[in-house]
Amino acid sequence: MGRKKSEKIILPPELPPEIPDDEVEVSDEDLQFVQHNRQYALGFSRLDTQSITKHVTRVADAKEDALEALYEKRLKKKALQKEKEESGVQIDPVDALPVKTLDGKLYYRTLTKTSTLSELGDEEAGSTEKGMVRLTKPERRAKLKKQRKEAKKLGKELEKVEEVQQTPQAAVLAEVKEDLTAEEAFESKKQKLAELGMALLANPEPNIKLLKEMLQISKDNDHAISKLGVLSMLAVFKDIIPGYRIRLPTEKELEMKVSKDVKKMRFYESTLLSAYKAYLQWLIMLEKKPSFQHVAVRCICALLDAVPHFNFQESLLGVIVRNIGSSDDVIRKLCCATAKSLFTNEGKHGGEATVQTVRMIADHVKAHNCQLHPDSIEVFLSLSFDEDLRRQEKAANEDNRVKNKKNKKRKNLEEPSQMPGSDKKKSRKELMTKMREEVAADYKAASFTPDVTERRVMQTQTLSAVFETYFRILKHTMQSTSVSQEEIADSDSGASGSHPLLSPCLKGLGKFSHLIDLDFMGDLMIYLRKLAAGSGNSGNCSQKNSKYLTVSERLQCCIIAFRVMRSNLDALNVDLHEFFVQLYNIMLEYSPGRDRGEVFAEALKLMLCEDRQHDMQKAAGFVKRLATFSLCFGSAESMAALVTLKHLLQKNIKCRNLLENDAGGGSVSGIIAKFQPYALDPNLSGALASVLWELNLLSKHYHPTVSTMASNILSMSSAQNQVHLSIVSPQQAFMDLSLERESFKPQNESMKLNNKRKKGSGASKSASIEPIPDTSSIDEDEVRKKLSTHFNLLRDIKENERLRSELDRTTLYLQLYEQHKKQKKKGKTKTKKSEVLTA
Repeated sequence: MGRKKSEKIILPPELPPEIPDDEVEVSDEDLQFVQHNRQYALGFSRLDTQSITKHVTRVADAKEDALEALYEKRLKKKALQKEKEESGVQIDPVDALPVKTLDGKLYYRTLTKTSTLSELGDEEAGSTEKGMVRLTKPERRAKLKKQRKEAKKLGKELEKVEEVQQTPQAAVLAEVKEDLTAEEAFESKKQKLAELGMALLANPEPNIKLLKEMLQISKDNDHAISKLGVLSMLAVFKDIIPGYRIRLPTEKELEMKVSKDVKKMRFYESTLLSAYKAYLQWLIMLEKKPSFQHVAVRCICALLDAVPHFNFQESLLGVIVRNIGSSDDVIRKLCCATAKSLFTNEGKHGGEATVQTVRMIADHVKAHNCQLHPDSIEVFLSLSFDEDLRRQEKAANEDNRVKNKKNKKRKNLEEPSQMPGSDKKKSRKELMTKMREEVAADYKAASFTPDVTERRVMQTQTLSAVFETYFRILKHTMQSTSVSQEEIADSDSGASGSHPLLSPCLKGLGKFSHLIDLDFMGDLMIYLRKLAAGSGNSGNCSQKNSKYLTVSERLQCCIIAFRVMRSNLDALNVDLHEFFVQLYNIMLEYSPGRDRGEVFAEALKLMLCEDRQHDMQKAAGFVKRLATFSLCFGSAESMAALVTLKHLLQKNIKCRNLLENDAGGGSVSGIIAKFQPYALDPNLSGALASVLWELNLLSKHYHPTVSTMASNILSMSSAQNQVHLSIVSPQQAFMDLSLERESFKPQNESMKLNNKRKKGSGASKSASIEPIPDTSSIDEDEVRKKLSTHFNLLRDIKENERLRSELDRTTLYLQLYEQHKKQKKKGKTKTKKSEVLTA
C-alpha cells in the first residue's frame, strides 16, 4: 500500500469586524423594508450569534492544539503583512533617480500602494509628497457614514430654502393638486369596489378572498367610501349566502381524507363565514356611531330580512331589538318592519327566529320597566298561531303508532324464516336504516320545515313569552295607578307618559284572548276591573285617579273583558255588572277632542248592542244617559249614541214608556219612584220615572241625519211587539259622520227662524248655523280675556248711553230757560219756574 497523504487542515474564513451600535446608520429604505416585512425582521432578531460563531470556527477531525497553532501562524502572517504595508515603499517609475538635498542626503520619491477605494474621489486616492496610508474596512465605513450624514444635512437645508422661497401661487397649486388627488382616489376606490363586487357576483367560489379586500376598503377614513363599501358588501352577501346554515368541520372530520371538491367547498364556506363575521362586527361597531347609525341599521335589517336562517342570527336580532323602541322614527320603523316580516314569513327560518325575537323583546321590556315606545310590542299583533297543531300532532302520533305495529308484525314474521348465517345481512340493513334516518334528519334541518311536535313546542314558547309581557305591563300599570294622591297631582300630564305600552297590550289581549289559559282568566279579569275603575282598589271609580288613566284606556279595559268572556263563554262564569257601571260613569267624563270616539263606539256596540237581554232598569238607565250624552257632543258621537239608544228601545219594549210618560213615574217606574241623574249605578238611577225630552231637542239638530234619527225614535210606540233591530252599528254610524264632519255644510232650509218669536223683526229669514266647533284645543285664559273685553265694552256702551241722556236733558233745560228769559223781557207771558223744570 502506498503512503497515506496527510490531509491539509483548512481554517474557516475570518469573521467580519464588529461595529458598535452607535456607528450603525439605518437608512429610510431599510426602515420601510422592515416595516413591510416584519416577519423576516423578527426571524433575524431571534438568531443566536454565539452558536453560529462556534459553528463557523469549528473544524472537523482536528485537534485543539493543532488548531491553536494554525491560528497563531495566521495572526503572525497578518502582522508581518501589516508592517510591510506600513514600511514598504514603491519607487516612482517617472522619477527613478534620487534627489540630493542641501544636507547631502539622497531622497527617493516614493508612492504608497494604491488604495482600492480610489474610485471614491481624489481625497481617498490622491497622492501626497510623503504618500497615503491604505484605509481599513471600519475606517472606510465610518467615512462613508460621515459623507451620507453631510449629504442629508445639505438636502434638508435645500428643502428648507425651497420652502421659504415658495410663493402664495405655489401654495394654491399644491392645494389644487391635493384636491385632484383626493377626487382621483375617491373615484379609483369606487371603481375598485365595483370591480370586486362584479367579480364576486359573477363567480363567487374562486373569488371568495376578495371579500376581505372589500371589507378593508369599507374601513376607509372617508365616510362616503365607507358607506359605499358597507352597502356593496350587503348586496354581495345577499346574493352569495347559501340557503343553509354553515357548520364548520370538527377536528376529527378535518383529519379524515376527503376529495378535492370537498376541500374546495370547506375552504369556500370557512372563508365566507369568517368574512361575514368580520362584516357583522364592523356593522355593529358602526351602529354605535351617530353618522353611520342609519346605514348600519338598514344593512342589518336587510340581512335579517333576506337571510334569517344563516349564522350569527342572534347578533342581528340583538341590534334590532335594542333599536325597536328608538326615539329616531326611521330606525324604529325599520326595526319594527323587520320584526313583522320575521313573524309573517316563518318559512324562511322555520319559526326559530320568531321565538328568539319574542323572547328578546320580552326581556327588553322587562329591562326598561315597561317604559318604551308603543311600537316595540305592537309588533306582536303580526304573530299568527295555528290552532290545529294539537289535532295534527294527535293524528301524526296515531299514524306512527300504526306504522310501528306493522313493522313489529313484519319483524315477527321474518325472524323464524331467517337462517342463523344471515347476521351480516341483518347488520347491513341496520346500518342502511341508520344512514337513511341521519340523511332525513339533515334534510329536515336544511329545509327549515320542522315537524308538528317542534312547531307546537315553538308556538307554546312564543305564546308564553307574549302573555308574560302583557301581564307584566298590566301589573306595572296597576302599580302606577296605586300611587299616593300627591304623586298623581305632580304627574297631571296624563297616562300616556307613565304607561305607554298599555294600549297595544290591551289590543294584543283582545286579539289572542281565545288562546289564554283558563288558569289566568281570573287574575286577568281582576286586573281589567281595577283598571277600568281607574284606581288600584276594586271599588267604585276614584276621583283622585280618574285623571291618571284616560277614558279611552278605561273603555278598552271594558272591551277586552267582554271579548275574553265571549271567547271563553263555556268555561267562565263571571259577573260583568261592574263593567256596565264603569261604562255608565265614563260617559260623563268623555271629551270629543281628548278621547277616541271610535273606542267609545266600539264599547257601545260590544257591551250594549251585541250583549244578551238587559235588565229593564239597567236598559232604561243607559237609554236616559245616552239621550243626555247626545245633547252634549258632536254629530258623530250623537249619532252613535242614538243608534245604540234605538237598539235598546227595540229590544226592551217596556222602556218605550219613556217616550210617553208625561206625568213622571207610574206603574212601570219600579222601586225607585224618582229619577236620580247622578246615581253611579244604572239600576239605581230610576230612569223609568223620567221622560226622554232630549229627543225633542235632537229632532231640531243642525245635522239632518241626527234630526232624522231622533224623529224616528220619537215615532216608536209601546204597542209594537215586533222587534226590528237596526242594521247600522254605532261604529259604522260614527265613522260615516266623522268623515262627513269636515265637508258638511248645513242647509238653510233646515234651520228657519220662528215667525211667532220674531214678529217685530220683519220677515222671517233663514239662518245659517255653523257646525259645533271642536272645543278640545280652546285656551281657557284666552276665552276669559275675550269675555272680559266683551263685557267691558258692553258696560262702556251703557255708560255712554246714560251720559248722553243726561246731556240731552241738560241741553233741553238750558234751551227752555233761555226761551223763558226772552219772553219775560217782552212781557208777553208769565211762566213759572216749576213749569220750565217740568218741561
